[in-house]
Amino acid sequence: MPVGLLIITHSEVGKALLGTAVRMLGLCPLRTERLDVPLDADPETLGEQARALCAELDAGDGVLVLTDLYGSTPCNVAQRLLGRARVQVVAGINLPMLVRVLNYPTLDLWELTTKAVTGGHDGILICEDPGASG
Repeated sequence: MPVGLLIITHSEVGKALLGTAVRMLGLCPLRTERLDVPLDADPETLGEQARALCAELDAGDGVLVLTDLYGSTPCNVAQRLLGRARVQVVAGINLPMLVRVLNYPTLDLWELTTKAVTGGHDGILICEDPGASG
C-alpha cells in the first residue's frame, strides 16, 4: 500500500493547496486527509483528531504529514505525531512540495519525505524579467 498523506494547516490553506494540486494532476494518487486548524482551536482536541487520521491513513507503509508554518499550532500538532512508528513530518508546505509528493506515490516513506523537501526547496525561485539585459 502507498504511504498515507495528512495535511495539517491553518484554516483552509491545506484545502486550497490540495484542491489545486489535484486539479492540476487530474487525480489524487495517495490516501489523503486534511486537518484544518482554526485560529482558536484547542491543541489537545486537534492532537486526538490528528492521531485518529494517522491511524486511518496508515495502511502499513506509514504517513507523511505536511504542515505549514514551523512553530505554529498546526506544526506543533503534527510534531506530536512523531512518537508514532512510520510518521514523518515536513513543515513549510507549498504547492511545488505537494505536487512533487503526489507525483511519486510509489516511493517509501523516507524517499517521499525527501521528495517533499526537495520539491518545496526547488519550487522557490527568484523570478527575473526575461526582457531585462544584464
